Amino acid sequence: MNRRQLLTASAAIIFGLATATTATAQAADAEGQATLDTVMAFMGAMGGGDMDGMSVLMADDMVWQNEGDPNLPWIGKWEGKEAIFGFLGTFSQNVQVTLWENEDAFASGDTAAVFGRMKLQLNDSGMETHEFTFALRAKVRDGQVVLWNWFEDTYAVSQAFHGT
Repeated sequence: MNRRQLLTASAAIIFGLATATTATAQAADAEGQATLDTVMAFMGAMGGGDMDGMSVLMADDMVWQNEGDPNLPWIGKWEGKEAIFGFLGTFSQNVQVTLWENEDAFASGDTAAVFGRMKLQLNDSGMETHEFTFALRAKVRDGQVVLWNWFEDTYAVSQAFHGT
């Protein structure tokens, strides 16, 4: 399987449930609505495994940052498309998303926030997390995502990852 096929399959697995539930979405202004539309389109492209669609919506200098337990191989900061697509491959080798529901989303200006619930199955340990909440802060510039700052309950994820 080549890299593109792997990433396409990985993203579909990772974010396949991302579009299953429509979030309550609000934007404070026209720029905020455009930001929210871009963020949700990016999330939808991930959910559909559309790497080309993701790439078009990513700024060349995009930063993806996952906050949490630094012992997890997908926690950290990735800069640029190639590094981000590499991260998605690492994530998909370790994790299967078993629940994803966006519950709220709003935007103002160039910044959007999305909140929801999720569960993960950790591939190596075989353990599943309990349902937990997530938060996303994203920034958009000229119709492209420049920041994807992800927050989740990494304590629960770390326990499942390490099989404790």
